[in-house]
Amino acid sequence: MRLDGKVIGILAGPGYEDLEFWVPCMRVQEEGAEVKVIGTKAGQSYTSKSGGLTVECQVAANDISADQLDALLVPGGWAPDKLRRDKSILKLVQDMNDQGKILGFICHAGWVAASAGICKGIRATGSTGIKDDMENAGARWVDEPAFREGNLVWGRVVEDIPDYCRELIKALIT
Repeated sequence: MRLDGKVIGILAGPGYEDLEFWVPCMRVQEEGAEVKVIGTKAGQSYTSKSGGLTVECQVAANDISADQLDALLVPGGWAPDKLRRDKSILKLVQDMNDQGKILGFICHAGWVAASAGICKGIRATGSTGIKDDMENAGARWVDEPAFREGNLVWGRVVEDIPDYCRELIKALIT
């Protein structure tokens, strides 16, 4: 399996987008990666935006470091608006970026990248609902399903999850 030995974090928060969480999560597991669900508090359970699925955080962001992860994925939904207010989440994203580790953002997840201050001068995409926020954070908005910009992998919306997952896997195996 192409991701054996890799540890991938995935952020969870209230109102996360189920497909943007579970599909990439299962896709990296399918390739052999170990997944750690990270939130603001270990043991905290969150319900998805649709109300159909729950996930429990295994570790708090302030209890894990970028050194312990090979990549960090941020799903969309309403969760990014809450997660970007937590300093430990932003520090983890900043540290991952500083180390050049893979960060994946889809849909509204760009809000976390913007609040972490890692968007200046880079190409980004996501839901058109965050376009102005991303541009105000210094990103160059691109209307493409998915792409890689350095160590950042971007996906636009739920319909683009297959393209996003392909870009993630390519980034993680290189």
